[in-house]
Amino acid sequence: MIYEVSHRTVYRYGQPVSISHHLLHLTPRAASFQRCRDSAIEITPAPTVRAAQVDYFGNPTTFVTIQQTHLELVLHALSVIAVDERATPPPEETPAWEEVGRQAREDRAPEALEALEFVFASPYAPILPETEAYAAPSFLPGRPALAAARDLTHRIFTDFTYDPGATSLATSVADAFAMRRGVCQDFAHLGLSCLRAFGIPARYVSGYLMTRPPPGGERLIGADASHAWLAIWIPEHGWVDLDPTNDMIPGQEHITVAWGRDYGDVSPVSGVMFGGGAHEVAVDVDVALVR
Repeated sequence: MIYEVSHRTVYRYGQPVSISHHLLHLTPRAASFQRCRDSAIEITPAPTVRAAQVDYFGNPTTFVTIQQTHLELVLHALSVIAVDERATPPPEETPAWEEVGRQAREDRAPEALEALEFVFASPYAPILPETEAYAAPSFLPGRPALAAARDLTHRIFTDFTYDPGATSLATSVADAFAMRRGVCQDFAHLGLSCLRAFGIPARYVSGYLMTRPPPGGERLIGADASHAWLAIWIPEHGWVDLDPTNDMIPGQEHITVAWGRDYGDVSPVSGVMFGGGAHEVAVDVDVALVR
């Protein structure tokens, strides 16, 4: 399936910004199941410095410096992405979750060493007593890892309410857990906290969902905006994505932009500026199926 993605972000400032530096994760990365055929980022005002880079996790990034005084910043990313079917192992045929954790800790193969980095707590996904206790019913002794993780994400979908007004980027996992409400980022961070508590390598994935559902299908939660989910590592199978917001294993309707330990590693726009004062942000995302 081939998609055209438009991601437009507008910052409007209460006071002039004289200089700003930004790191952008707006170009979809290459993966075994997708190819970014074309991508461009239109920026107004035009940056004085612009550099395409690749971050520690292999995500394409764009670094920009804007030295022109401005009251508004417009970032418009346009991409064409081809997404293939993904091979997903039957959940009950995956290794026990204890074995997954053991291999991540003890195996010195490159893929296991890479996975080991995603076992530990991170700033947006701390390991907490309450999240470990919540996850425990899913991780019965000897249970296959993907079956356990799938049960966990199903429970998050069932027990938590999608509520865009309940949380913000400043909301902690502990607070979202206590409220039993949040958005896709909250549910992904909660899932990461739970999985890492049991030694399962798990990473945060940012991306998009197809805006319009297929004929007869339901519109997925999180379309028309940036989306987030998670992935777990399973020996001999690699990384398997899970979307707790929609209670599903992502397929061709999910477009991956970047992955890292948590949102902080893959924020679409981050940076610093001089000036600005109070500001407003408007984000518009459209994902159109080309064929």
